[in-house]
Order: sequence, then C-alpha cells, then structure tokens
Amino acid sequence: MANRFILNETSYHGKGAIKEIPNEIKARGFKKAFVASDPDLIKFGVTKKVTDLLEEAGIEYVIYSNIQPNPTIENVQTGVKAYAEAGADVIVAIGGGSSMDTSKAIGIINTNPEFADVRSLEGASETTKPCTPILAVPTTAGTAAEVTINYVITDPENKRKFVCCDPHDIPVVAFVDPDMMSSMPAGLTAATGMDALTHAIEGYITAGAWELSDMFHIKAIQLIAKNLRAAVKNDPVGREQMALAQYIAGMGFSNVGLGVDHAMAHTLSAYYGMPHGKACATLLPTVMAYNADATGEKYRDIAAAFDVEGAYTKPLEEVRELAVAAVKQLGEDVGIQMSLKGVVPMEDIDALSADAAKDACAPGNPKPASIEDIKAMFLSLM
Repeated sequence: MANRFILNETSYHGKGAIKEIPNEIKARGFKKAFVASDPDLIKFGVTKKVTDLLEEAGIEYVIYSNIQPNPTIENVQTGVKAYAEAGADVIVAIGGGSSMDTSKAIGIINTNPEFADVRSLEGASETTKPCTPILAVPTTAGTAAEVTINYVITDPENKRKFVCCDPHDIPVVAFVDPDMMSSMPAGLTAATGMDALTHAIEGYITAGAWELSDMFHIKAIQLIAKNLRAAVKNDPVGREQMALAQYIAGMGFSNVGLGVDHAMAHTLSAYYGMPHGKACATLLPTVMAYNADATGEKYRDIAAAFDVEGAYTKPLEEVRELAVAAVKQLGEDVGIQMSLKGVVPMEDIDALSADAAKDACAPGNPKPASIEDIKAMFLSLM
C-alpha cells in the first residue's frame, strides 16, 4: 500500500514572513481578501499587523470575527454567508486553531455547498472540489493547522467536537512568523506548545507512522523539549524554534493521524470548554504510559530527545518510564496542571469515555483503547 504525504504548496518561515502576504496575493491574481480572525487578536492589534500590509499594498479586504475558541457550526455557517456577501476570492486566516479551523470549513462549504449543514463534513469528508484558497498566518505555536488536512468543529447541541479530514482543505500558503506569536501570554504558550508535543509524540507512535513521518516527529520532539521552557519565558529564540517545531509536527501527524489522547481531549473541550492544548497536555503522560508496551523501541528515541541519561543503554521498560516522566516534568515546568481534579464531575466519566472511544482520532492509537480503558485513564487523573 502506498503512503500518501500532503503538504502546503508554499510556506514562509522566520521573522518577517508575513511581509510576503501581499506578494502572494498579487502573484496569484486575488482581488479581495476575507480576513478571518478572532475578536481578541483584533482587539490587541495582532490582526492589524497583516491588514496594515494589505492596505499598504492596495489590497481590498473585509474582516470576519465571529470565531470562538472552540469554533461552532454556527460560526462556520455565518462565515459562509459573510464570505458570499463580501465578494472575496481568497481567505486570509489569522490566529490559532480556531481561526484556521473555521476558515477551512468556510472554504470547503464555499466550493462544496452540499455540505452546508457542516455536520456531514465529519470524518473523511467526501468533498470533490478544493476549498476557497486559504493563506494561513498562525499566531500560536501549537496547532499546526496551517499545514494540516484536519479541522475540528464543536457541536454545542450534542455536546461534542467532531474531526474533519479532507485533503481539499489544506491552506495553499502558510506564513509561519514568530513575530505573530510574540504576544502570546505564558499560559497560552505553554498549552499550545504541549499540544504540539502531543502531536509529535502521538504521530511518532501512531499505527500509521512510517519513516518519513518519523523523521518529522522526532525532530519536533527534540525542538520542543529544548525550547518550550524558554518560549514560555518569551525568549525570542525559544519562540522562533517553537514556531518551527509545531509546523514540523504538523507536517507529520496530518499525514499519519493521532491517537486516543486527542480523542479524549476533544471530549474535555466539548463538555467543559477546556482549552485543547491544556487537555492534551494533561492527558499525555497517562496516555503514553498506557501505550508504552505497544511502541517498540520508540520511547528510547523520545527519552533521548529529552536528554534522558541512558536512553539507549538502560532496560527498555525503565526507559519508557523515564520518557513518560520527562514529558510530565515539562508540563509541570511550564505551568500545566497535570490532573483533572475539579474539572470533570464523576457522573460524566461514562459519557466522556464513550464519546472519546467514538472519536475519529481513536483508531490511530498504537493499541486498541476500549471504553473501559479510556475510563480508567480518566479516573487515574481525578
């Protein structure tokens, strides 16, 4: 069986990358941009860094900001209507996963209107046309939505988040500029950075992993282990390296899938509005411990990425424990509460576990996780 690998058509990296946005818009013949960005980024002037460039270049644009931290079906549907009214021909998505995911769903429905209900996009979407072209500008170092074929939408009516996987939704150009991430507060930097680490580790051990994806994932783990603490302290080198690390992780997991950590995290966000990165981080050591005996020698590589002494000489079972401990220590060092105490009511555990088992990410786990297995993991964090 052939292994498929899909990436952006073009990407720009490093300080000042956003200055290329007007050039790309003009070179591709676009006339009007639909700028999708969340209200906080607009309020604090982050979006303006891009719109100023558009104005200087004489490029017309309209802003859409009905975007929530966990974007909903309603956010998408009002966005589709706003895009049609704007008369735009390109989407410029500015923000974290929320802005990117909303933009992907809007772009897909623009060109595949038969999916206007949004819910029918869940899973491996059977769209037939590429979405409206998206130019993606991440403002967090975590989701890597600018390079993935995935997006997640919240269904408040049914208290669930659903994952959509569609090669037609990948942004055509990504602008990964660490200057766009410099305003992230420490807590958000920590949570999104741990989300990127979860992507890298789950992608490295997922059932679909292979040599090409492994190359990206282990490099991302190395960079995050070395730079996340510094990034949380707003060190410019740490931020730049985290911007690169999260993108590299996205290059990998978008093509091979994730696992039960993300399945469980999706339920926590859907039920309680828990930030996605924090949910992933809290779960990661527990899920790693559960998966350990199905990962061969790969935890040796993870341990080595964290500079664990004896990663390739100590007994494998001991190294696996050390790898899990190193990940947990990183989470604690950057201020993540590594438990669910006070977050999850006991009476919700059965429903949470059942929903996580049905999540689209669950089948990618390196070993099967039953509802009872997932329940046990949740309970161990209470």
